[in-house]
Parts: sequence; structure tokens; C-alpha cells
Amino acid sequence: MKKTIFISALLACFALVSFMPVKLHTDIYKLDTKTSTLEWYASKLSGNHHGTINFSGGEIHNNHNNLTGSVEVDMNTIRNSDISDETYKAKLEGHLKSPDFFDAAKYPKSTFVITSITPVTNSKTEGATHNVKGNLTIKDKTNEITFDAVVNMEPDKISCTGTATVDRSKFDVRYGSKAFFPEIGDKIIYDEFSLKFNLVAVK
Repeated sequence: MKKTIFISALLACFALVSFMPVKLHTDIYKLDTKTSTLEWYASKLSGNHHGTINFSGGEIHNNHNNLTGSVEVDMNTIRNSDISDETYKAKLEGHLKSPDFFDAAKYPKSTFVITSITPVTNSKTEGATHNVKGNLTIKDKTNEITFDAVVNMEPDKISCTGTATVDRSKFDVRYGSKAFFPEIGDKIIYDEFSLKFNLVAVK
């Protein structure tokens, strides 16, 4: 009788343990802002420009290869890379930071919150290993974007490289946009611009 009661109690204990939630361990990787890079590429009817922006911080969370996290960009670090004339270069950079475009004084930070990073096969982006999905916030406007990228996971480092396409009209960036000024004619600046990134996060 005692043996039966002991076995029943033991089985009950095992059953209780089996239904207890398992707490998975999450590794946190800090964005290395010195080695991570972000480049922008924008076009207009009469030509194009490109430049850089600096990351100001971020984290990647790895919960048994389930990756999430966020990165932050300092909008006051917008720089142009294709203009040699320093006066014109400074003028363009100032214009991009002005209320006509990103209004960096009022909205000094933009963020991208990663909601999922999932493996992909047969991607249209050559060499891509994962699809990245998340919420991009610019000028306090948030929209979901998705893109393919190359993701490498190591014990002490996670890297992610790729290019994301952004429609600035969804973030109320109006200057030269046909979405807001249909009659703009040959003064048009295309709404879509590209962000080429190389993220490096370390433990």
C-alpha cells in the first residue's frame, strides 16, 4: 500500500514538472556602433545621391536561434558621400536634416525593431540566408518593412548585412514627392530610397 502511494505521488510529481513552462535562455548581443555601417541611396529625375548615417545603439536577442532586437540611428549624423564641393555638400546635408525631409532637430532618432528573422531558401537577393521583418520608425511614424539579408551567428558575435528599401512618403517625408505634389513635374525626388547596412553585434 505504501509502495503504491509512493509511486502515485512520484508520477504526480513528474506530471506537474512536465506541464511547467520551460524558461529559455536568451543571449544579448550589443550593437558595435564603431564597426556597424549604414549607407543611404536616393534618386531624383535628374540624378542621385548617396551617403551615410551613424548607428547610436542597439541589441540583438538570441533565444535558441530565435532572433529579435532593435537598432537606433542618429539622424543628426546624415552625411553625403558623392559631392566634392564642401559648400554644396553642407547645403544638401542641412536640407536633409531640415523639416523638408527628416527634421532631425525634432526627431533626432529613428529606430528599427526586429520582430522576426527567419531562414529563407531561393531568395531573390543573392546569397541571402534569412528574411528580416520589423517595424521602422521615422519622424514618429511606424511602418512594417521586410527584406532578405545575410545573417551569421557565432558564439560571441552576430552579423547581418543587406539592403532595405524604404518608401519615405509613408513617413511623412514630403519634399519633392509626387505622392504629396502630383504636379511636381521634373522636380520629382523618388519616394523609394535604399538603406545598405552591415550590423555587427557582440556579447
